[in-house]
Amino acid sequence: MASPSFILTAMAGRRLLLLIGLVAAVAAQGGNNGGGEEEEKAGKAAALVPALFVFGDSLIDNGNNNNLASFAKANYFPYGIDFAAGPTGRFCNGYTIVDQLAELLGLPLVPPYSQAQASVQQQLQGVNFASAAAGILDESGGNFVINQSISFFLHGLINSNAGRIPFNKQIDNFEATVEQIGEAIGKDAAAAMVGRSILFVGLGSNDYLNNYLMPNYDTRRRYNPRQFADLLADRYAAQLTRLYKAGARKFVVAGVGSMGCIPNVLAQSVESRCSPEVDDMIIPFNANVRATLRRLAGDLPAARMVFLDNYGVFKAILGDPAAYGFAVVDRGCCGIGRNSGQVTCLPFMPPCDDRDRYLFWDAFHPTAAVNVLIAREAFYGGADVVSPINVRRLAAL
Repeated sequence: MASPSFILTAMAGRRLLLLIGLVAAVAAQGGNNGGGEEEEKAGKAAALVPALFVFGDSLIDNGNNNNLASFAKANYFPYGIDFAAGPTGRFCNGYTIVDQLAELLGLPLVPPYSQAQASVQQQLQGVNFASAAAGILDESGGNFVINQSISFFLHGLINSNAGRIPFNKQIDNFEATVEQIGEAIGKDAAAAMVGRSILFVGLGSNDYLNNYLMPNYDTRRRYNPRQFADLLADRYAAQLTRLYKAGARKFVVAGVGSMGCIPNVLAQSVESRCSPEVDDMIIPFNANVRATLRRLAGDLPAARMVFLDNYGVFKAILGDPAAYGFAVVDRGCCGIGRNSGQVTCLPFMPPCDDRDRYLFWDAFHPTAAVNVLIAREAFYGGADVVSPINVRRLAAL
């Protein structure tokens, strides 16, 4: 993995271009973001791929948890304050990474599976299967399940599929979607469409924050950090292979971003210090994911595997926030307590005013400004951030 200093140097030449694009993209969100108008506008551009299919957690969930028995929800104000449709279930003030990627690909914003599962017409340009609190491991995120939280905290007992949609279940839903599309347009046409589409996959954060680092899980007693990273990589490889067998060929897999300096972690220190220990756990996982993608690209015919180094991007921003247009990196825009990170953003809590200057929206999630920046790096960036090729080149294959 490239060092943060190398990434800072390599990204320096793109900062001005990114900042110009970032200002334009974020400005566009306020007046045209989240309803039918922006989808129509995006849809008028020539789409680079047939569809975008999304798998992940709260970083890219856009409403799949809204009707679940879960504490992991964001369908209330001030979430969505900069999204024209208001609160939709997105865990930030505006765009997620995949919202911006959809626009760059010339696609409409991708609907959540909870909305699109009954409409093949909506599925034809992509579906978002992501679910807040989801992990690579089915048991991750169990602390967010309503009616099981007391049992979980007392006994560590959870229902592995309640309150969130783990990656394995997201894959089940994708397989069902591919079958539905095949019934509508024919299996051969569906296979061709899915094979040319892009899959964005971003998981792993909850396997650490809401599993390995949780005292009521016994995971940390059973595995050291290296063993746990190996376990996750093995499961991830099998899951990505399932997606391949369902017809996917073009993958963008995001590594876990730096979590040692998120507001919730900062708030656990009286001095508001970052936790190198947390990041040291993530580094071997990201290295494993990168190696797994290289192996799968060699083993699976016609598979294209792209790795997005979220960790490197976050470290670069933290190393020189002003260069990327950020002024506040040590607290959330919306939250309670030390670093606005001890309790995350509550309903109708007033957020900060200058949201585009904040790195973090709440105790755990970045602002829309960061999401737009990362998406543009994924689409246009060099091999120091997205490798072996960027999303624009992947779409053209």
